[in-house]
Amino acid sequence: MLEVRNCVLDLPAGTVDYIRFGSGPKPLILIPGVGDGLKTVKGMAWPFALLYRQLAGEFTVYVFSRRRTLIPGMSTRDMADDLNAAMEALGLFGARMVGVSQGGMIAQWLALDHPDKVGKLVLTVTLSRPNATIRNVIAGWLEMADRGDYKGIMLDTAERSYAKKRLKRAEYRLLGNIGKPKSFERFRIQAMSCMTHDADDQLPHILCPTLVIGGTEDKIVTGQASVEMAERIRDCQLFMYEGLGHGLYEEAPDFLKRISAFCR
Repeated sequence: MLEVRNCVLDLPAGTVDYIRFGSGPKPLILIPGVGDGLKTVKGMAWPFALLYRQLAGEFTVYVFSRRRTLIPGMSTRDMADDLNAAMEALGLFGARMVGVSQGGMIAQWLALDHPDKVGKLVLTVTLSRPNATIRNVIAGWLEMADRGDYKGIMLDTAERSYAKKRLKRAEYRLLGNIGKPKSFERFRIQAMSCMTHDADDQLPHILCPTLVIGGTEDKIVTGQASVEMAERIRDCQLFMYEGLGHGLYEEAPDFLKRISAFCR
């Protein structure tokens, strides 16, 4: 039977929600994107476990949120330090690290500043420095957050993410305010950290084997951002999904098999 846990970790810097599932001998860490600013992984162990159950046999999978209370001005590098503290507390070293979107930005700094924590690195639909596309996207999301327009953020994210519409526009409208946060402050801080993230010059110093995965139709970070990262990381493989965008980790049927094969 699949072992699934919702967990809380109290660290000096603050409280971190995380989930754990699977029973494999090697730890695999998933770092979600900026949507974590709207809702942490609290209570989400089973949905994640079902979505990523293909990994649960070979790995013990951890999914870490950012700390519940973020400080204005925090950077992706600060968030990587928080993740390092959480891994230290749990005794996790040499883990397989899978960062998605903003999670990939955090993963870059973790591999650079705390290389003992990362055995292999997967950077999915992410970038190493901001470009015009993500600046425009984040600016729009921040405007919506200022208006309290949760539904608008969700709809815009979906329309920019999926090459195939997984849900019709009308179905997104039915979401209403379900899941709407009491405050958009965490989301603002996380979104702003994407605008200031810049690890590009440091990428050649990543020492662990790395897999970069991108989509040619990515309308949030662009596919070119994946190509540019892969060119700067020494021990790196690049795989581009033709015709898929930012949501490829949900749409590509072989995504988890590709992750598992590399991390194995």
